[in-house]
Amino acid sequence: MGKTLFDKVWDAHVVDSITNGPQILYIDKHLIHEVTSPQAFNELKARNIPVLRPDQIVATADHNTPTQNQHLPVKDELSRKQLAQLSENCKANNITLYELGHKYNGIVHVMAPELGITQPGMTMVCGDSHTSTHGAFGAIAFGIGTSQVAQVFASQCLLLTKPKSLRVTVNGKLKNGVLPKDVILYIISKLGTNSGTGYFCEYAGDVFENMSMEGRMTVCNMSIEMGARGGMIAPDETTYDYIKGREFAPKGSEFDKKVAYWKTLATDKDAQFDKEYVFDAEDIEPMITYGTNPGMGIKISESIPQETDASFKKSLDYMNFQSGESLINKPINYVFIGSCTNSRIEDFRVAASYIKGKQKADNVTAWLVPGSKQVEAQIIDEGLKTIFDAAGFELRQPGCSACLAMNDDKIPQGEYCVSTSNRNFEGRQGQGARTILASPLVAAATAVAGKIIDVTKAIETLEAV
Repeated sequence: MGKTLFDKVWDAHVVDSITNGPQILYIDKHLIHEVTSPQAFNELKARNIPVLRPDQIVATADHNTPTQNQHLPVKDELSRKQLAQLSENCKANNITLYELGHKYNGIVHVMAPELGITQPGMTMVCGDSHTSTHGAFGAIAFGIGTSQVAQVFASQCLLLTKPKSLRVTVNGKLKNGVLPKDVILYIISKLGTNSGTGYFCEYAGDVFENMSMEGRMTVCNMSIEMGARGGMIAPDETTYDYIKGREFAPKGSEFDKKVAYWKTLATDKDAQFDKEYVFDAEDIEPMITYGTNPGMGIKISESIPQETDASFKKSLDYMNFQSGESLINKPINYVFIGSCTNSRIEDFRVAASYIKGKQKADNVTAWLVPGSKQVEAQIIDEGLKTIFDAAGFELRQPGCSACLAMNDDKIPQGEYCVSTSNRNFEGRQGQGARTILASPLVAAATAVAGKIIDVTKAIETLEAV
C-alpha cells in the first residue's frame, strides 16, 4: 500500500520506536519566541544540560512586542523583561535571533517561510499552536508545550505517538471574492472544531493546487482550529518557485537536488487515509463567524442558525447576537488586518485593491499590522501605504498585535472587531471584546462601510486571489 505525504515525512524522521508505543522523532527546525521559551531555557540551566543543536534553532520577537515606536525602549515591563531574556538566552546558547527592529524580525510563522527557512519534507516545531502554518510547504509542523520545547533544546527530538491521517479535498473553481480564509472557515464550519482531533490533515484538490503559497499558509495555519495536530499541502512548482532565491533556501545544484527529493513526497495514489472529506468549491462564499469558536461560521449572506444547545446560547449571549439574525448591516467599530493567518503581502494587496479611492468610515478604527519587517517594506515600496493613509487606515509595525492582545493593541470591552486572525474565543482580543473572523477583503469592506456588508455585492471585479 502506498504512503501519504505525512507518512513519508514522518517515517523519514523516526529515530527509534517503542513496540506498539510512541516514537522518537527527529526535529529539523525549532522556532522560538519570547513567550514560551524562557521556562524551557531555565529548565536546561537548572539541570546543566546544553542546547544540542543551536544551529537548528531560529528565534524572533513577536507575541507581545509593541506595534508602534519600536525604536524606543519597550514601555510594558513584562514585555521588556521577556525580550531581554530572549536576547540573553539566545546569546548564551549561540542561537540566531531576529530581535525587534532587525530587518528579518516578524511573526515567527511569517518570517520563517519568507526567509526560506521553511522547506518541504522538514519536521518543524514551535511553542505556538499555529506552527501548522508551515505545513503549506509539505512539512510536518506543529505546536508544542514548554516542556517539549526543553526536550527539543536538549535532544533535537520528541517522543510522540504518530497521529492518524485525514484528507480534505476541495475541487472546482472558487467564486469571485472568495479567499483562502473563506475556504478554511467554510471547512471548519462544516466539520466542527474537534473533527481533526488525533489527526494530521492533508489538503488536496484543485482549489489548493491553484492557491498561492500565501493562501496555502492561511489554510494550514487554521488546521489547529478544527482540532488537527497540523495541516499539510503537497509541494509542487508553486512551492519551489516561492522558495527559490530566498535568503536561507538551498542554492544552485543543491536546490535542484532538493527539488528532486521534494517531488517524491506527494501522496501515492494508492495511499489510504483514516478519514476523508470532500467539498465543492462552488458551495463556498465569503464567510464570517458569529460565535466564540472558529467553527461557528456562516456565509456572509446567511443568518445565524437556530440551536438550543446551552453552550451555543452562552456563545451568542457573549456576542450579543440572536439565533436567526443576519449580520448584514451590523455596525462595527474596529477592524484588524494582521496575525500569522493573514498578514502577508498578498493580504494587504487584496485589502488595498478594495480600499483604493475609498474612505474608511468615521466610526471605524482600522489597524493594519504586517507580519514582518519585510512585509512592511513591501507595503511601502508597492505604494500600498499611500493608499491606506489616504483612506484613513493606520499601518502599524510588525507583530502579533490584536490577534491575542498580549501588547497594547486591545479591542475595548463590548466592541465588535472584524478580524483576519484565527481565533474568536471570549476575551481573545481583549477582555470582553467580541471577535468576528473574516478574510482581508471582508475586513477591508467592513472598515469602509462601517458595518458588515455582503462583499459579493460590493465588488464587480476582483482578480483571482
